[in-house]
Amino acid sequence: MALLQLINGRMTRALWLLLIVGVFYAVSAQKEQLMTAPGELSLQEIDDRLQTCEVVQELNRRKVEETSTTPSWTQQLFAILFPGSPAVNAILATAYISGPPNFILALVPANIDPSSLTVMVAFAVGGLLGDVFFHLMPQTFMGEAHDGRVRFVMVEEKRNTLLGLAIMIGFVAFVILDKGMRIAAGGESGHSHSHSHNQAHSEGSSTALAEKSGELRQRKGKDEKGDIITAKSDEKAPGMSIKVSSYLNMAADFSHNITDGLAIAASFYAGPTIGATTTVAVFFHEIPHEVGDFALLIQGGFTKGQAIAAQFVAAIGAFLGTFIGIFIQQYSAQSSSEEGGAAGLFGTSATLGDLVLPFTAGGFLYIATVGVIPELLETGPSRGLELKKSLVQALAMAAGAGIMLVISWAEA
Repeated sequence: MALLQLINGRMTRALWLLLIVGVFYAVSAQKEQLMTAPGELSLQEIDDRLQTCEVVQELNRRKVEETSTTPSWTQQLFAILFPGSPAVNAILATAYISGPPNFILALVPANIDPSSLTVMVAFAVGGLLGDVFFHLMPQTFMGEAHDGRVRFVMVEEKRNTLLGLAIMIGFVAFVILDKGMRIAAGGESGHSHSHSHNQAHSEGSSTALAEKSGELRQRKGKDEKGDIITAKSDEKAPGMSIKVSSYLNMAADFSHNITDGLAIAASFYAGPTIGATTTVAVFFHEIPHEVGDFALLIQGGFTKGQAIAAQFVAAIGAFLGTFIGIFIQQYSAQSSSEEGGAAGLFGTSATLGDLVLPFTAGGFLYIATVGVIPELLETGPSRGLELKKSLVQALAMAAGAGIMLVISWAEA
């Protein structure tokens, strides 16, 4: 028995030794396959080689067997709307989000109250947040599998940190933009999505000034010309203030549209599905945004035709942003190709083009949360009415996010 136990012990140790040696040689062979010489392969080249390993190929084979060959309704629709290259599709998407919302303005009455758009605004918030959390964020860190193929993802902690930094920079950039426009407007809300607040502020200032002017007229005598001049000067102030705010709002709207164009370009280069869903989210946001800005321009003294023309001028910013985004993506791809797939920014595989998508995700987060949600938080004195409005707004927000979720789920 003792001899048998000794033999079994030695055999067990021998098997463990053979297993260790086998693993060692397997790892060595894998390294030789991935590296022609130590330190010569970039992260991108290693990633490309790993996509061809046996495990990934087997997963691809199984996915092809389990996936239906019939395209989904979203794939068929997106194929019709976006039939070209990423650059062509980005330009088409910009035309879709810039044209129809501005043509809709022709049907909008000139005396529309921006505060009546809260349900539409809530729907847009849901769409933006849905696009950020269901599409932009996952795409930023994990990428998108193209052509229905399984894709190996190599985790880079420094790359993820860099992408997270880009999200934060996008958010802070919009804080600076918004704050700058408020300072330029002299303390008034510059480019704020809370249009009802701006309108109430302007109307309140006008009413208070009118009462003050009335008191001056009652107190002035026949020879009190100074009071007359003061009253007339004060009566002109509200109109001038609103006019300046309207022009500042146009400038900020132009800047905001540039960011929309950047987001669309970056999303189409990231993947066709990401591009299409981002276009849908921006389109949902643009309708109430354009109508609200249209109402502000009317209040600022613009005619209906002038307000519509001003919105078309602001829409040029979206095309400018799209062309800038296309240039960044093309330049990033060309630089990577010329350098033979060399390491990207700060020794990671991230390129300049990879940072555009998280930057715009941070901008969308600011627009949806700080820029728009405060408008939905405004309440009136009637509790029953406000509860009903809040319920409708919550349902509208859920509907906007639900559409993004359905599209993402159908494409997964």
